[in-house]
Amino acid sequence: MESWKCAHYKEVAVIRVSTKGRYGTRLMLNLARHYNSGNKAVILRSVAEEEEISIRYLEQIIISLKIYKLVKSIRGAGGGYTLARKPSEITICQILEALEGSCGLVDCVEDKDYCSRLPSCAAHEIWKEASQILKGYFERVTLQYLLEICERKQKAKPKARR
Repeated sequence: MESWKCAHYKEVAVIRVSTKGRYGTRLMLNLARHYNSGNKAVILRSVAEEEEISIRYLEQIIISLKIYKLVKSIRGAGGGYTLARKPSEITICQILEALEGSCGLVDCVEDKDYCSRLPSCAAHEIWKEASQILKGYFERVTLQYLLEICERKQKAKPKARR
């Protein structure tokens, strides 16, 4: 039996966090760095430059993060955005739910009315269990943990030669 292969076939991961989720996590990590260093309020333009993300895109992302009370805005001189809670109290799951809508792998896991085949669908049990594992992981990972990873990576960076 011959195996069929398309010359243009490229293996693609099915499970993805969108650009909005990734950039939102980078934004929150940036705010967490400033939060821990004592510079609580950060202007979005500064984050855009540091993270090399479009200011317009960050303006869209920050709205959802404010709605979900993960960030707050500070008005006036020295104003900007800051975390609404300590980095140790904000999880990646909360960020992704604010930006992506869910940590579930498929719609039918979160919305029982999404599919009429649910009562007879064997695959639903697999999606449900995998979603619970993934969500559980994202609920355990905090911004503080992400900061610690950043610090380890910064220390491990080779120093530039002069």
